[in-house]
Order: sequence, then structure tokens, then C-alpha cells
Amino acid sequence: MSYFLPHLHSGYAVDQAILSEEERVVVIRFGTDTDPSCMLMDETLYKITELVKNFAVIYLVDNTQVTDFNQMYELYSSCSMMFFFRNKHIMVDCGTGDNNKITWPIQNAQELIDIVEIVYRGAKKGKGLVVSPKDYSTKWKY
Repeated sequence: MSYFLPHLHSGYAVDQAILSEEERVVVIRFGTDTDPSCMLMDETLYKITELVKNFAVIYLVDNTQVTDFNQMYELYSSCSMMFFFRNKHIMVDCGTGDNNKITWPIQNAQELIDIVEIVYRGAKKGKGLVVSPKDYSTKWKY
């Protein structure tokens, strides 16, 4: 499904996408289109694109092609999703300890819509860290 979503092919394009959007959250998925976890994430992102178009815009970045952000954002996992609003990185507390990015594929479209909406609402209020509506920690999974 990644071919339906817009790709950014340079560091400059990523910077311009983040800088130019004033009223919507910029959701960027870093990873490769051929990775299985990225394929699952891309499918979910494609499903929600029309539903969140009023308050979010979604881009894909191949982090093997655009390596400018790998060290800056510590993009060491195969699939990472980050949120930006008015040139500011918005962190999401999912209960996993890494608030900078989401590093696993979210397959439930409604869960992803809820996260993007929480990010948008928190960012509009000036918050740099929002709490995910669902706790993704493994604390209670035996």
C-alpha cells in the first residue's frame, strides 16, 4: 500500500514538509517499503488517510535512502513513526519508555486515528508530550 502514500526522497523534502504545514499534524513513517512491519503500518496509514485529512498529513520516508535523520532521531528499528506540528516534534507516551516515536506496526485503524487525534489536540494546546489513549506496555501481559 505504500505506493498510494506520498514519499519524501530527500532531507530537504522532509524539512519542507515539516516546516510548510501550519494547521495539521505531519505524520512521518521512517522505514523501507519492503519491510514486513512497514507494510503492515503502511496499510493502516492508507486506511486512515482520508479520515484524518482535515487534521493530519501522512508521508513515508525510506531511511536507507534519506539517512539525514537516522542518527538525529535514533531510527534504528525497521519501522518508526513520528509526529510533528508547526516544526515541533510531538512525543507520544505509549507506556513503552520511548516517547520519541512509535516503533511497531499498529494494525487497528481506529487506534491509529485516536493517537493522531490525541497528538493534534495536544499540539494545538502547545503540549510537546501527549499520552496515548491505550497503554502499549507489556506490564500486564503474562
